[in-house]
Amino acid sequence: MDSDYLTQSPYSDPGPRLDALLGGAPLPRDPAALAAVVRGVLLHREEGGRFNYTVPDDRLHGDAESRYVREILRILGERGSTVLTEPREPGARFVATCRDFALLLCSLLRATGTPARLRCGYGTYFEPGFHDNHWVTEYWRDGHGWVLTDAQLLGGLYEHVHFDPMDVPRDQFLVAGDAWRACRDGRADPQTFGVSTVLEIRGLGLVRADVVADLAALGGVEPLPWDGWGLMEKDDADVTDDELALLDTVAAASSAAGGATTPLRSDEVRRLLADPRLAVPGEVVSHATYLGSRTVVLEPVTV
Repeated sequence: MDSDYLTQSPYSDPGPRLDALLGGAPLPRDPAALAAVVRGVLLHREEGGRFNYTVPDDRLHGDAESRYVREILRILGERGSTVLTEPREPGARFVATCRDFALLLCSLLRATGTPARLRCGYGTYFEPGFHDNHWVTEYWRDGHGWVLTDAQLLGGLYEHVHFDPMDVPRDQFLVAGDAWRACRDGRADPQTFGVSTVLEIRGLGLVRADVVADLAALGGVEPLPWDGWGLMEKDDADVTDDELALLDTVAAASSAAGGATTPLRSDEVRRLLADPRLAVPGEVVSHATYLGSRTVVLEPVTV
């Protein structure tokens, strides 16, 4: 286990708003209870129909642009007075993406003494035969190692999911490194990796970007799903053999990050992120779904 993953990043740090939203009550320490807290205050922006709720356009377009947990908590505080541990009606929730579910759970786990980190990759459990771009939380469980959990799946909203969302099988969620290796080895068709709701977003270029995003998250920069920089922004035809070899190295390291016997440690992440082709710059391009592309300045992170 790597104690660095007990430390909040600038993205996961809840700040003083966490105590205010708890109203003096303690957070539960059990990971499943914390995941239930997250599920009770977030609404995925594509889940409106599951709640018989029409998401207002400003929330649909704006909430998920919140990069930092403290912003998520600020919005929750503005939308309701119930404590964080009480489930909310849809109109009082934060309108999220999968990354927000993963980040808030990561924040709460770290706040209660459980090492946790975000993983970028692909879920096989949304569309049959397709690997859907997705983010989940990975937390350390003594005796078991790193365990994948998907707080978005809690509450029975996804009736076709028949595994425990607190222990997602690794053949049901492929971290980006595993996806890259499967595509590069010919074991998987890159065109089956993408965003199921946007047909043009799929293929090896997306998997390449996710390998870099997953490494960044392991290094304390938990990006938005549509952020891009460096190797993420290149066209497939412009990626050199040396860059492909570098991505193979990253994928080999990060695909072994699960489990108790071969965990990827933060010192190895730091070594990889020292390469300027992978390092997260001070500014990234945000290709926001609804707001268009623009340059965003990030808060500094020491990795």
